[in-house]
Amino acid sequence: MKQWMKYTAAALLAAAALTAAGCGGSGDGKAEGAKKSVAVIQIMQHGSLDAANKGVIDQLAKRGYTADKIEIDQQNAQGDQSNLKNIASRFKNAKPDVIVAISTPAAQSVANEIHDIPIVGVAITDFETAKLVKSNQKPGTNVTGVNDRGPVEEQVEMGLAFVPGAKTMGLMYCASEVNSEIQAEQARKHAAALGLAVEEATVSNVNDIQQAAESIAGDVDFIYVPTDNVIASSIPTLVKVTDAAGVPVFVGADSMARDGALGSISVDFYKTGIQAGDMVADILEGKGKPETMPVQDPADLTVIINKTNAGILGIQIPEQYKDAVLVD
Repeated sequence: MKQWMKYTAAALLAAAALTAAGCGGSGDGKAEGAKKSVAVIQIMQHGSLDAANKGVIDQLAKRGYTADKIEIDQQNAQGDQSNLKNIASRFKNAKPDVIVAISTPAAQSVANEIHDIPIVGVAITDFETAKLVKSNQKPGTNVTGVNDRGPVEEQVEMGLAFVPGAKTMGLMYCASEVNSEIQAEQARKHAAALGLAVEEATVSNVNDIQQAAESIAGDVDFIYVPTDNVIASSIPTLVKVTDAAGVPVFVGADSMARDGALGSISVDFYKTGIQAGDMVADILEGKGKPETMPVQDPADLTVIINKTNAGILGIQIPEQYKDAVLVD
């Protein structure tokens, strides 16, 4: 009996030593030197969001977080709200070191579900209005990141520069995206200040785009689409209608112009991803916490014009945009 007790005691001591080693140093339940983990949630696939995603990953690698030092769990909801909720629940159970949320709906889904894991958002129009932070300067929550606020007023004015005699602006956006509603209200107000009438058409999903475009194309001189995830994912559907009607489309994101719209004055989403990647790395290294890290503004803006679309519409590029980036 004494011999058995001695072995049992030794086993218990060994188990305790292994447990202590497993918790080593970091206090997060991970072994010393274990890989860091980052979980990425993206609302859907389209050029701007993909560019932001790539910027984050590239910058993490530049900061030393290569495949041998970090595990990255990439999840795409494919535009489905129920998928967003399921992914958020999965991340809550997995407990990654940091979550990267790409787009406003993606950030809202994880922020509503998770309050004890740092969240860095990117491709988000306004963190404060989306109720992700208490204020952009002092977030006060587990969320921070980089906004994608483009110059809505300048984007609307771009339409007037290309169509000088315009009287009516079309406004298309997804009514269920808070980021789109914010920009739509800005565009609406600025159009009124410029003396433009506004015809609106909203969509709920990509299946609505063709019908919405057809409903206003015959009544407007140009159409403005903000940085809207639903429409951005299906620009060719929109321009098929507008090209046939001879109506130019001006957009909030560079990828939307690359996909066929006439022009944009846009943030560089890849570069906003780089900014967000630096924020993620700082959090991983213990250099900051979301609650005290101010939301950042985009570092650069780019004027981009689709010269193929300009040719289809028979529109000359105004002199003020002669230095724009031209894409096919």
